Amino acid sequence: MCFDKLTGKEIWRALNGADAGYCPPVIYEFGGRRQLIIWHPAAIASLDPETGKVLWEIPWAIKAGLCIPMPRKIDDRLFLTSFYEGPRMLQVGADGAEILWKGNGVNEEKTDKLHSIMSTPVVTETSIFGVCSYGQLRGLKTSTGERVWETLDATGRGRWWNAFIIPQGNRYFLHNEQGDLIIANLTDTGYEEISRAKLIEPTRPVQRRMTIWSHPAFAMKSVFARNDKELIRVDLSK
Repeated sequence: MCFDKLTGKEIWRALNGADAGYCPPVIYEFGGRRQLIIWHPAAIASLDPETGKVLWEIPWAIKAGLCIPMPRKIDDRLFLTSFYEGPRMLQVGADGAEILWKGNGVNEEKTDKLHSIMSTPVVTETSIFGVCSYGQLRGLKTSTGERVWETLDATGRGRWWNAFIIPQGNRYFLHNEQGDLIIANLTDTGYEEISRAKLIEPTRPVQRRMTIWSHPAFAMKSVFARNDKELIRVDLSK
């Protein structure tokens, strides 16, 4: 649904599905046209943000409604990843889209590319960096989806293990579910840790471990992190 932000009046509504999923809508430009990308548990769709008209739609059934990570645009391509069904790379034009490549994993544990649960991957011209279904931090080739490297050094082994990846200049911040803030280099060939600090204690039990699944915020040369008990601010200026 689209609303006038000043009055709250409904402007249009589109698509009908039994489940909305978790992925937020996002507007990208493809083929010289602004497109509202909607990823829901039955399909990936593109709408005209002015009218709600469906420009194109690719059916894709997502188990348990777990379409969570934000779709990532790189040039005229769109990357998506899900926990059970794995990844897809689409070629997108003004009026349509097609699948360039997709994952061929056996299931959510035996994976070949990237099956992310909630962390949105980072996509560059050459590489895709993301956390897979059992905690593996992986680097894939953007062009083919081929897995080039993986490590558990920044994460841990376990179902739904999570870390958020935030680009910062030519390096990356990683905030993992154990409350660590890591500064690292992520490259086409691997992972290199620069420094690590414990920000906050994990407080929520998941799969017999304690976790933090809240994304940190960055402002005023600081990082803000929270668990179920407290919100903290840590100075990053030094």
